[in-house]
Amino acid sequence: MIHYRIRPLRPEAHLFQVSLTVAEPTPEGQGLTLPAWIPGSYMIRDFARHIVSLEARAGDQPLDVAKIDKQTWQLPPVSGPVIVDYQVYAWDLSVRGAHLDTTHGYFNGPCVFLAAMGFEDQPCQVDIEAPEGAAYGTWKLATGLQRVSGPELGFGRFRADDYDALLDHPVEMGDFEHAEFEACGVPHQVVLSGRQRADMARLCRDLKPICEHHIKLFGEPAPMDRYVFMTLVTNGYGGLEHRNSTSLMSPRTDLPLRTDGPDRVRDGYRSYLGLCSHEYFHTWNVKRIKPAAFTPFDLRGEVHTELLWAFEGITSYYDDLSLARTGLIKPESYLELLGQTITRVYRGEGRHKQTVTESSFDAWTRFYKQDENAPNAIVSYYAKGALIALALDLTLRRLTDDARGLDDLMRLLWQRYGQTGEGVPEQGIRPLAEEVAGADLGDFFRQALYSTEDLPLAELLAERGITLHWRAAEGHGDLGGKPGGKPGAGKPGAASGEAPVNLGVRVAADPAGARVQLAYEQGAAMAAGLSAGDLIIAVDGLKVDAANLDTVLAAYAEGERVEVHAFRRDELMRFSVTLAPSEATTAWLSIDGGHLNDKGRAWLLNRG
Repeated sequence: MIHYRIRPLRPEAHLFQVSLTVAEPTPEGQGLTLPAWIPGSYMIRDFARHIVSLEARAGDQPLDVAKIDKQTWQLPPVSGPVIVDYQVYAWDLSVRGAHLDTTHGYFNGPCVFLAAMGFEDQPCQVDIEAPEGAAYGTWKLATGLQRVSGPELGFGRFRADDYDALLDHPVEMGDFEHAEFEACGVPHQVVLSGRQRADMARLCRDLKPICEHHIKLFGEPAPMDRYVFMTLVTNGYGGLEHRNSTSLMSPRTDLPLRTDGPDRVRDGYRSYLGLCSHEYFHTWNVKRIKPAAFTPFDLRGEVHTELLWAFEGITSYYDDLSLARTGLIKPESYLELLGQTITRVYRGEGRHKQTVTESSFDAWTRFYKQDENAPNAIVSYYAKGALIALALDLTLRRLTDDARGLDDLMRLLWQRYGQTGEGVPEQGIRPLAEEVAGADLGDFFRQALYSTEDLPLAELLAERGITLHWRAAEGHGDLGGKPGGKPGAGKPGAASGEAPVNLGVRVAADPAGARVQLAYEQGAAMAAGLSAGDLIIAVDGLKVDAANLDTVLAAYAEGERVEVHAFRRDELMRFSVTLAPSEATTAWLSIDGGHLNDKGRAWLLNRG
């Protein structure tokens, strides 16, 4: 086996000490390399930049180490075992990297485990050791890695079938809280790191039906024999999927509290459950059902595919839908979330400039490297992909009179690709969808994937007894999904006669005023010359900030001109802005008659 040893060397200095032993190095000299990116996060991250020292030896004999490129090292030929010792700086507080301090430790394999080139298919053994000192005596360890020795939740020896598997099992260590539940006979572990007062029993109770929903959708048995939810409780938000675990970040306010009551689902908790649902669905959709381009992964550089709309978009569709289907939230609550997704897509002019397949292909350089102009230039393959999944589901149901739908397509993908290990071809989803529909879907896929036309969502939802409404945003913090206080215009993009005026910007709080995060392409602010980064301090001589900007503007009517003072860098500038009403790009949904009809129940609740 390839053998690794990793321990927190100095938590206060954020350093992991790693040793790699290769018993029989390649005769020409052992090569070493570290991935440039991590599966599930499509951006080059150059993890090798965090290696602060690296030495190699054969027995007691030091070896010269030649660096070949930014992430590759070469050792000279030797006949016996080689040991490579190196230190990794770990101060990336995210689900993608490695982080170590005196409160906890966390790492993903691509950040810390060098590959012994030529031995990537060999089994790996890993000794994970606790940091030294009495202060760390209560630390525990959670991971999806297969344990070889050591107590449950303790440090010890672990193994992975190969280097690819080694990279796919993150590790959390510290004095965390944990609980367990079973879903379809599979043990699941919940780990919360960080200060929190969560109701762990409630959390396990609510996660169980979500997990069982996903397992039963694809068919039992589940593809893993255990699963670990690892959440770092902080002020961040995010998640990354792995083959039998997930790493999550969540604000403590999003966790269920003992004071919430048994059935109350606050908006923040709804968001956290949706995040858990999303990453768990990835256990099938992207971890095992994968694009052919990812079979196997090449972690040295960018790997392009047009299919991220399916692997992230379909997952984004099911994450919230499963909350309604399991009864954790009411249909009205799900429709609010769907309205917010529609709003996110329709507010950006980027949906008219980039197709969802282009967004998928360019994830490396555009979606994951967004700037202040992103809403004007790109479309999200997550959000637009979720709407395509919705439209495809409703189209399949329309063509089969609800006998079949997207669930059946996902099961076909699982049977043909997930269970066989074969990658999904770039054009591989349409034929399976047509097999489910028993009809040609060429027009649907051309419109949804290869054009910038809007999807026929209103028509498809109307068949389910659900009406799609449009209204103007009622302030820069309006996420959509709710009716609001002003009537809508009936179709997206049209200005509402009673819509509040706005500047056409998104702002963030700043101690000195309202910081412009982005200026919408068709907005009044951009037309007047305001730009992202400008700090608005006054409107018509009145001091404004992010909290009161909408209130100040509410005193004005469409067509009126206001004088806006703003700092650009260190220069005070004055702009004359002609106010315009907000466009009706904020969506909300209502159930006709207040009750789901038969077709609505068949889709939303998956009931005939």
